[in-house]
Amino acid sequence: MGARKLPVVALFFIVLAMLPSHTVTVAVMSVDLGSEWMKMAIVKPGVPMEIVLNKESRRKTPAAVCLKENERLFGDNALGVSVKNPKTVYRHLQSLLGKKHDNPQVALYQKRFPEHQLQEDSVRSTVYFKNSEEMQYTAEELLGMVLNYSRSLAQDFAEQPIKDAVITVPAFFNQAERRAVLQAAQMAGLKVLQLINDNTAVAMNYGVFRRKDIDNTPKNVMFYDMGSGSTTATIVTYQTVKTKESGTQPQLQIRGVGFDRGLGGFEMDLRLRDYLAKLFNEQKKSKNDVRQNHRAMAKLLKEAQRLKTVLSANVDFMAQVEGLMDDIDFKAKVTRAEFEQLCADLFERVPRPVQDALTTAEMNLDDIEQVILVGGSTRVPKVQEVLLKAVGKEELGKNINADEAAAMGAVYQAAALSKAFKVKPFLVRDAAVFPIQVEFTRETEEDGIKTVKHNKRILFQRMAPYPQRKVITFNRYNDDFAFDINYGDLSFLGQDDLSVFGSLNLTTVRLSGVGSSFQKHADAESKGIKAHFNMDESGVLLLDRVSSLLNPINVIPFIKIYIEMTFTSADWVSNLTLSLLIKEEKDGEKSGNAEAEKDVEKKAKPQKKSKISEDITVELIIRDIVDPTADDVTSSKKKLQDLTDRDLAKQEREKNLNSLEAFIFETQDKLYQEDYELVLKEEEKEQISTKLREASEWMDEDGYSATTKQLKEKLSELKSLCKDMFFRVEERRKWPDRLAALDSLLNTSSFFLRSAKLIPEDDQIFTEVELNMLEKVINETTTWKNETVAEQEKRSTKERPILLSKDIESKLTLLDREVNYLLNKAKFAKPKAKAKAKNSTSSEKNNKANNTAEEKVTPPTVESTESKKEEVQQGEAPPTEESNVHMDADSQSQPTEETTSTGRRASSITPTAITRELKRVN
Repeated sequence: MGARKLPVVALFFIVLAMLPSHTVTVAVMSVDLGSEWMKMAIVKPGVPMEIVLNKESRRKTPAAVCLKENERLFGDNALGVSVKNPKTVYRHLQSLLGKKHDNPQVALYQKRFPEHQLQEDSVRSTVYFKNSEEMQYTAEELLGMVLNYSRSLAQDFAEQPIKDAVITVPAFFNQAERRAVLQAAQMAGLKVLQLINDNTAVAMNYGVFRRKDIDNTPKNVMFYDMGSGSTTATIVTYQTVKTKESGTQPQLQIRGVGFDRGLGGFEMDLRLRDYLAKLFNEQKKSKNDVRQNHRAMAKLLKEAQRLKTVLSANVDFMAQVEGLMDDIDFKAKVTRAEFEQLCADLFERVPRPVQDALTTAEMNLDDIEQVILVGGSTRVPKVQEVLLKAVGKEELGKNINADEAAAMGAVYQAAALSKAFKVKPFLVRDAAVFPIQVEFTRETEEDGIKTVKHNKRILFQRMAPYPQRKVITFNRYNDDFAFDINYGDLSFLGQDDLSVFGSLNLTTVRLSGVGSSFQKHADAESKGIKAHFNMDESGVLLLDRVSSLLNPINVIPFIKIYIEMTFTSADWVSNLTLSLLIKEEKDGEKSGNAEAEKDVEKKAKPQKKSKISEDITVELIIRDIVDPTADDVTSSKKKLQDLTDRDLAKQEREKNLNSLEAFIFETQDKLYQEDYELVLKEEEKEQISTKLREASEWMDEDGYSATTKQLKEKLSELKSLCKDMFFRVEERRKWPDRLAALDSLLNTSSFFLRSAKLIPEDDQIFTEVELNMLEKVINETTTWKNETVAEQEKRSTKERPILLSKDIESKLTLLDREVNYLLNKAKFAKPKAKAKAKNSTSSEKNNKANNTAEEKVTPPTVESTESKKEEVQQGEAPPTEESNVHMDADSQSQPTEETTSTGRRASSITPTAITRELKRVN
């Protein structure tokens, strides 16, 4: 078995061992959060890595939420509403995260979804959706709802609670966008173990399944990912490296990243939608412009998405929408050539991320071993055609799951970060796409002229690996001051990208208490103000702390120099040594001038003093997107929790409504089934039938507006009324199997008892008390069964039975316990020693006398052979009856009789023979 290579083993490469399962929640999840779709994966004990199926058993779920007055829908259900009432459905929220109201991306969103009202937050300058005065939600709150829904799907799939998650984000997300995702997760109650770049997650998924192919020779692979909203090209280097903690391990390093924020499948869908709208208007079947009808445009968008998928495999297709507008059906033929013409400028942008990634990595195409396709939009034939020409390879790699690779890579990372799992190390060196620097001003004076000098220091350069900590020291400040944290040189971005990027200024840091910290230690030497930065695993920049560092001034070295220069008299040295530097020896003895000089040098060595560090008060002024206050977050969490509670209450009511409705219909049908008519009296049947009919009428009139409590009470009333009927039917159905099992066990036990009593006295292993006890149980059980069955046969089927299945099971348990006790005793009993036969020859006596160690010889009967075999196994736990029988059946032959040295026949009735015969009887 160990030599067989199973495909599943490769998957469980990932999770080597689980920690003890005393932790209540050990499952972890990942969310591949795309602009249009999301994919979830889980790891739990016994399940290495698996994609979560939603309620429709699909492996990906639309990242959409529908909000009505008293109802909330997600996923496919939300999309279903979008063609009827698009104003209530919110999707493609990712493009609004970390954006101010005046950002071009917000205007583009408003153009794509004109049915929504986007308002400006007066405090944060971000946007929020206003459906009504009561229904106003920020993009973070809506995304929090989507993330909470993803967790509920994962929990249902894992069948246990989940709190920890790794969430993917685009590699080009800046600091404000990353913080927005973390805020959304916080509102949803998710603990984010890490925000992982989606390209890194894909690279990890590719690497962990190819560990054996990674060695110390670097291998460069490019992943080209075109999703719904954007495109990213990433160059990754795989090789093994040596680490102090875990020895030689595989590592992936992100070397180059190129991206296009607006190049994706959704833009293609929109162009197809607009083209279909143009075709409909040209047919002039309606006087109204279809482009002004939000509902009709939502229908056309749904058809355009289907059309794009079909045209990837066909050269033409007939688009059709029933009742598009004014009850007019729409039908038009669209070819792949027309689609490619509509998106010609988009296809021209396909190679650009490749070139940007190569430039960033300082590589050329010859350095790339393989280009692998990721993302659903790479299935468009024209995209592959243009890309293949751009990279100059013979073919494009399609050897990973384009839709699920990021989710699977992220859940591997979740397992690695979780304390509940132990995984094989796979090192990751991610890279910061945007450089970050510190800027500050300092006043200088030259030739009596004071000037202000502007200084810049690179904190994290472009493509700097993270997580990483950095310290910047400000040396020439002795009073309070401020500095700015900004993005560095972004000249590699185009003008459009810069306009969408947002603020280039991140944070202003104001420091107070600098002067007082120096005054507090006036006798110490300043070593500057140190600012400690940390770019964490999520790519989020944090300022951990700021402190002033001082060194105490040390005067002892000067004293030593003075002593050495004025060394003249032994007496003077002795006095100086005694007064300043030398402690008394324990024995109180000194041994001359030479020893005194030694002591001077020894004691004159300066004592090392620890450096002094004083924390400086820090005030952070956010310059890009102001974070919501703690009260805002609490309010948002309550708003989302209230909606969740409302959803759960609604689901609970629907569950009870369905249960009541099903109980009424099913029970009405059962009243006329043979099993139920047999146990029902006419008056009882009439009573139940009347109550069910009344409940059905109540359901039609008031039931569908009744509260959950009322529905529960009504169901409980009906169940109580029918309880005796159900009990009588259920008991009668159980009798045949239970009684048959009891009869079989009685027969087997009786045979065992008879056989045990036939064992010769010399070989008997059972005591008289044990056999009597078994006989008593057999007799009592037989008597109880016969009397109870006879009494039951006299009773009417419409009365409560006295023969109960639970009593039969109790008798079975008691008898089975007694028999198993004796069987196990027989299994492990040692054979009794045989006495030497009286008619042994004199030569045998002489031989035995000559032996230094006497040895009793027992003929190899069935009993002794079996006993020897069982004696070897005495350390094992007593086997159950099943294993006992199985072993005897496999290893023993039929019982035989053998001739002993006395000429008598040995009895074939042994415990082993009994066990074997029991198996034959059964």
